[in-house]
Amino acid sequence: MTAEETDTAYREAAADDRVILSVRDLTVAFGSKVVLDRLNLDIYRGEILGFVGASGTGKSVLMRTVLRLLPHRSGEIRILGVDYEKADAKQRTSLDMRMGVLFQHGALFSSLTVKENIQLPMREYLDLPQSLMDELAYLKIEMVGLAADAADKYPSELSGGMVKRAALARALALDPDLVFLDEPTSGLDPIGAAEFDMLIARLRDALGLTVYMVTHDLDSLFSVCDRIAVLGEKRVLVEGTLNDMLACDDAWVQSYFHGKRARSIVTDDSAASPVPGK
Repeated sequence: MTAEETDTAYREAAADDRVILSVRDLTVAFGSKVVLDRLNLDIYRGEILGFVGASGTGKSVLMRTVLRLLPHRSGEIRILGVDYEKADAKQRTSLDMRMGVLFQHGALFSSLTVKENIQLPMREYLDLPQSLMDELAYLKIEMVGLAADAADKYPSELSGGMVKRAALARALALDPDLVFLDEPTSGLDPIGAAEFDMLIARLRDALGLTVYMVTHDLDSLFSVCDRIAVLGEKRVLVEGTLNDMLACDDAWVQSYFHGKRARSIVTDDSAASPVPGK
């Protein structure tokens, strides 16, 4: 695809109401070091997008920039069709409430119980009685597959898998449309990782979520992701289904998706699902 054709495709995508997150010509730099250079990316409503790339390519930088935890030098980020930089205070609050985040190590507050961690977003954005917040917290706890008695435990009393689930419950506290997951299965054993992947897929289907998943886990990419985007050379090198990844001639993509570990996972009928509604 030529540069002109690519630009046309991105302009058409920006006008597509199925695009829940649109990044255009994004440049992020720290001093003289440019980490992302005129990067473009789209995420479609209802899909699970797996975002991969070699270590140090800027995957977490991109996610944190989209979440406005890091500034960008130029470019546009539209969430649910709204440019956050141009939005008024009411629109910004509304956008914040429609996004949930699970950071790599959970990032639970150690001095708060699971229930209190889940209630933090509710306290920040909503004016609800304590009884209702308690009811909602227990609902989220059940939703992510934790026992009710986990509510009153502190993060130090939880296993690694339970921490991930508690952090996911907090990410879902405000019933978001778009959920960001940063290495959600890192540190989990293969069975726990597979169970967490299936949980994400079930929640996506049940709640109509759109999921942006930064991951190195090949099993996750092959089992639950509808599409995959690869970051390299300060931009998105390729995005599409698993078949698109397997056909890509980029050296890193070839190594990653045709390597020994990948071959042990891929089967003859492996094929990623198309973008929902396309």
